[in-house]
Amino acid sequence: MDQIKINLSEDQIPRQWYNLAADFKTPVKPPLGPDGNPISPDMLSKVFPMNIIEQEVSTERWIDIPEEILEMLYRWRPAPLRRAIYLEKHLKTPAKIYYKDESLSPAGSHKPNTAVAQAWYNKQFGIKKLTTETGAGQWGSALSFACSLVGLECTVFMVRISFDQKPFRKTLMRVWGGNCIPSPSDQTAAGRQILSENPDTPGSLGIAISEAIEMAVSDTTGETRYSLGSVLNHVMLHQTIIGLEAKKQLEIVGEKKVDVVIGCAGGGSNFAGLSFPFVNDKIHGAKIDIIGVEPTACPTLTRGAYAYDHGDIAQMTPLLAMHTLGHKFIPAPIHAGGLRYHGMAPLVSHAVCEGLIRPKAYDQITCYKAAQTWARTEGFVCAPETSHAIAGAIDEALKAKEECKEKVILFNYSGHGLMDLLGYEKFLNEELSDYSLPDDVLNKSLESIKDFPKL
Repeated sequence: MDQIKINLSEDQIPRQWYNLAADFKTPVKPPLGPDGNPISPDMLSKVFPMNIIEQEVSTERWIDIPEEILEMLYRWRPAPLRRAIYLEKHLKTPAKIYYKDESLSPAGSHKPNTAVAQAWYNKQFGIKKLTTETGAGQWGSALSFACSLVGLECTVFMVRISFDQKPFRKTLMRVWGGNCIPSPSDQTAAGRQILSENPDTPGSLGIAISEAIEMAVSDTTGETRYSLGSVLNHVMLHQTIIGLEAKKQLEIVGEKKVDVVIGCAGGGSNFAGLSFPFVNDKIHGAKIDIIGVEPTACPTLTRGAYAYDHGDIAQMTPLLAMHTLGHKFIPAPIHAGGLRYHGMAPLVSHAVCEGLIRPKAYDQITCYKAAQTWARTEGFVCAPETSHAIAGAIDEALKAKEECKEKVILFNYSGHGLMDLLGYEKFLNEELSDYSLPDDVLNKSLESIKDFPKL
């Protein structure tokens, strides 16, 4: 019988994170300040602790994982690699489909991989409170969990549409001691301004980021910092434990080559976590098709501009070189809340420009159909975000069938959907519709960056 679950023991957990920035043939463009000049690490010190800033700007290939962080990760890591043989049989494909199961963390997704690291580093630096934003609620849950482990306060600004669509996410945050606030809110100047202009706004990650940063930097005691669950280099770094474990597990079952690596891409964290160790292989000659899948409603990689832009609507973040839809972009309220971000991680964006990653977009009905196929074959109910990766894996498996090729396909199962059943109910009741971002809306949104420094 084919091996379905491939596990590692605790002593096989990776003890270093991998930094893709060390291996690009051309370096990533630096973040810029308001004057258009590269920022210095000190300019970030009111937002992040210096020990995390050092990781953000590092070009070291390998960075040691502190033993205290490993002790927290042992609660669910190493995570299993599974083979989707029931889906393979259903599709009648010669491809082997493997998936890294990140749904088994306490918060139910990949997010705690960086949440526990960031919470620990902040605690070591003497910080007492973290603020953050969350889209679908996965990151807010993860950081609330992590803060509970190390003894930090946690305030989460949750995008309003997801706050309403996913009520149990905020309950989960409260269980771990987190304070969840719908964004935009009346607790920050940025939030109050947005509400005065549009009281019925569904919110956006860009707005929630502005509120979280404002709350952090306005603390005159200096005891509060901001924590981000995606986009930035140190977040991508912490997530590479996913791909590093997967490589070891594929070796166990004798897979010498991976043909396709897939992940859903919102801000870039789970996609980078799985794919970056394989991007390294591709840089050094391996023939791997690495696919980042996003929604047609928020097509950052497939249709966005590669340009300098802010990560938030109030322009409190530095200018980042990334694929963007414009920092003022308000996404349609699709159910994949974690994929509704206007920008993409600079490292992911650079890898796309280098031809190392191929982006692809799907509509939400196609993704829900893929999720239903998955549930009726493999049995698990996936997060709406994860359904995009599954849709991509199904397409690649059917392509292998058409070509009569025995390919090895690997994707990241980034989270379960047990708190996302409202979206499934609407899908099953045929109450959902597809939405592809119109050109005129995209062009209008991109006007907000026309005067920014050019790449």
